[in-house]
Amino acid sequence: MATMTRRRVLRRSLLTLAFAIMLLPTLAFFYWLVLISLRSDLINSMYPPEFLPHGLTLDNYRTVIAQNSLIKDGFNSLVIAVGATVFGLLIGAPAAFSIARWRQQRFALGILVARIIPAVSYLIPWFVLFSRAHLIDTYTALILTNLVVCLPLITWILISFFEDLPPELIESARLDGCTVYGAFLRIALPLARPGMIAASIISLIFAWNNFLFPVVLSGSRTSTLPLAAFKLLNFASFSWGQLAATAVLITLPIVIISLVVQRYLVSGLTVGSIK
Repeated sequence: MATMTRRRVLRRSLLTLAFAIMLLPTLAFFYWLVLISLRSDLINSMYPPEFLPHGLTLDNYRTVIAQNSLIKDGFNSLVIAVGATVFGLLIGAPAAFSIARWRQQRFALGILVARIIPAVSYLIPWFVLFSRAHLIDTYTALILTNLVVCLPLITWILISFFEDLPPELIESARLDGCTVYGAFLRIALPLARPGMIAASIISLIFAWNNFLFPVVLSGSRTSTLPLAAFKLLNFASFSWGQLAATAVLITLPIVIISLVVQRYLVSGLTVGSIK
């Protein structure tokens, strides 16, 4: 008994150590990013660099918020990310249920091909289409283009959840008088809630961080946060502190949301791993 306990403790210790080693580069990166954002450019330009926190200030955050349209850009990013995610769920959830229930392999393959094709391949057709439709610099154009990335992700994540649902539940609902749509709404969707939350978070991350589509299709009215960070770069000079502060402001909302719903996110990413 004592030997088994020691082995269990040793196994947990090794797993904890391995997890810490894997997490260390990410934590070190965020620590350095936050540290740069809280220091003046004079300290940031010192060589060798200072790794310990001193001379901390919030001036970089005050400057980027006061001199740049971060609040408006953040609102635009939120509208586009949430819009793409909501429409992705409205289309992707029924598509995933259909693929899982009726084994529509060709349909699934088509969605996979749409995900594999590089997003840059869509830029010229999208630009021509939205230019002729006078939709450049509109939420409609940016939400639709982000669906190219978000919709396949949401569909493929939810397919695994719907495949794990016992077919007897759907058949029982059908025998009780539900239509296929009723069984989907009343049985399948509530049981797939962890998957929908995980898919939503991943979709939000992709749409929130997307830079390629806004840089071509947006303008002054629909500029997003990644574009705000890009505008801080110029050929003459730029402030590392302000750039780091903008990066922190872009990253922080997604990190907070991910931590709040991490239980659903982990279950959504690992679904099917023990099938």
